[in-house]
Amino acid sequence: MKKYCLFFITLLVCFSGYASNSTDAILDKLNDAVKNKQHYVRLKEERISNFKKIKSQDLSKEQEYNYNQALYKEYQKFNSDSAIFYVKRNLKIADELHKKELLNLAELQLANLYSSTGKYRESEAILKNINKKELEKSLLPNYYITYREFYEHYSANSRSSEFFEQIGKYRDSLLGVLNPNSLDYKITKIQKKIYHREFDAAQKELLNLLKGMKDDNPQYAMITYLLGNISQNTRKIELVKKYYALSAVSDIKQAIKDNASIQELAIVFYNLGDVDMAYKLTQSAIEDALYCNVQFRTLLMSQLYSIINTAYLERESERKTELQAYLLFISLLSLFLIVAVIYVYKQMKKVSRIRGELYETSQKLAELNKDITEANNQLQERNAQLSESNHIKEEYIANFFNLCSAYINKLENYRLILNKKATAKQFDEISRMLKSTTLVDKELEELYKNFDIIFLNLYPTFVKDFNALLINEEQIVLKQGEVLNTELRIFALIRLGITDSVKIAAFLRYSLSTIYNYRTRARNKAIVSRNDFEEMVMKIGLISQKG
Repeated sequence: MKKYCLFFITLLVCFSGYASNSTDAILDKLNDAVKNKQHYVRLKEERISNFKKIKSQDLSKEQEYNYNQALYKEYQKFNSDSAIFYVKRNLKIADELHKKELLNLAELQLANLYSSTGKYRESEAILKNINKKELEKSLLPNYYITYREFYEHYSANSRSSEFFEQIGKYRDSLLGVLNPNSLDYKITKIQKKIYHREFDAAQKELLNLLKGMKDDNPQYAMITYLLGNISQNTRKIELVKKYYALSAVSDIKQAIKDNASIQELAIVFYNLGDVDMAYKLTQSAIEDALYCNVQFRTLLMSQLYSIINTAYLERESERKTELQAYLLFISLLSLFLIVAVIYVYKQMKKVSRIRGELYETSQKLAELNKDITEANNQLQERNAQLSESNHIKEEYIANFFNLCSAYINKLENYRLILNKKATAKQFDEISRMLKSTTLVDKELEELYKNFDIIFLNLYPTFVKDFNALLINEEQIVLKQGEVLNTELRIFALIRLGITDSVKIAAFLRYSLSTIYNYRTRARNKAIVSRNDFEEMVMKIGLISQKG
């Protein structure tokens, strides 16, 4: 049972939501119609203007009567003054033709227009002057409709039960002369049921009539208006808004200025507390009533307008007060925003300045780091050179002492030999030995051999690294048994830091020009720059140690 209840409630909620959305869509159409009301008026005026242009100059009196009758129908609920003008012309034509039927029709139309424009005495006088018994049967519906509407218009000024009785009386008389199959008969009968509060039956019949009917049908606005009345009596507020809105949209699109639905809808929105919508609809209704000169509607809407306008002005006053408060708040907020922007701008400038200073500082630090790096590299290179010098010194000091000791021993042996020969009085042999260079040559050869061995012990890759600095065709190839040749020995001395050609020449016992030529030829054979060649030679062994 609970499941069925929940299902039923869900359906009701969904249906209510759908109905609400449908009503909202219809109200949107109404707002658009009110907004574009002048467009529909222009279309109506263009249609009337085009109809007037086709009038021929040689119309007969009957044709002119029919022509005026067509214009009367166009103006009847659009502009009462123009409608009265053409009806009066037809009264004159009917009098000239001496046709009572045409005269009665024009008088009934004029009486109806007079009652709608507030000329009740003139309207009543015309109606009393018409003898119902002499009326043609075809005019009886017009006669009863005119009387019924006379009391409907007159009752706008008074809610007397007498007038409602008269309205009911002439409605019943109208039902007696209308064709039961006609739409007018069905609508009039439904109105009677509404009067007797038979709402369900009346609503059912109206909905049947509405099926398939388009909103440009002249009776569409009346049917939806009556549905709105029924919904109002049964307190179905969403349906009230829906049907009155449909009726109002239909009237606006057909440029009907005698628009009852928009008037009722204004009251509904006012009672719901929607003063803005009520004010908009009331203004539209008053504009239409004044345009058409429908006096009874103007009177009704004037009374309502004063009430709604007061409420609207109060609402506007409240909104104005709220707007002033909002403007004050926005002004304060703007002032705060301006102060904040100025503060942020100053902070941004400060940050920008600091950023610039930091950038300059970072650039200086980068330069300092670069200088420090270069200094460290130079220091490392100096340390390497010092380390190498210390190593060389250690090696050479040790070898120096060994050589010195060897040479002292050789000198001592040489002295002993000379002393022995001197004791033996072998002076010729002593003289020969002193003149001979064999001993010196042998010692020099021994010296160079020791130098080569010691040097290559310090720089074992010297020959390979030196050749790497020369072009392939000019690289040095040592003979069998050679450790270093003269050219390599010159650059070995340079590698040891002895760059003075005079010292190199003295050590190797060559002329200065020979040493110079060796050095020049080597630079010319280099694959590196001539100016950098000897500097690169001095880095042999050092580079490998650093690596």
